[in-house]
Amino acid sequence: MDDASRRWLLATLGPATDITDLEQRYARLHSLRAVALEVLRERRAALLAQPLRVTLSGVVSVDSSGNVAALERQITELEDPATPIPDETAPGRDPSGVLYLRERPRR
Repeated sequence: MDDASRRWLLATLGPATDITDLEQRYARLHSLRAVALEVLRERRAALLAQPLRVTLSGVVSVDSSGNVAALERQITELEDPATPIPDETAPGRDPSGVLYLRERPRR
């Protein structure tokens, strides 16, 4: 895994993510998208294994449902093939690096 790929993964998954773990996953999966999705799905599963909402009347209230929703949005974004990933050629892009502009349909 090159430095740009490592930086993209850390930007996507957070700077506290273990780089050695990411490199081992990349060696096994051979795809940045697959590595990011696997880590995010594990995080979501860990949150879902715990109670999402805990309330002690008048003392404390903890709600993790927003974190689960945020992880699900991030997973959905990465599952979309149109999301650009550094180790993949984005759809509609020329591998030579030339960017072609297309007119969007009018509403």
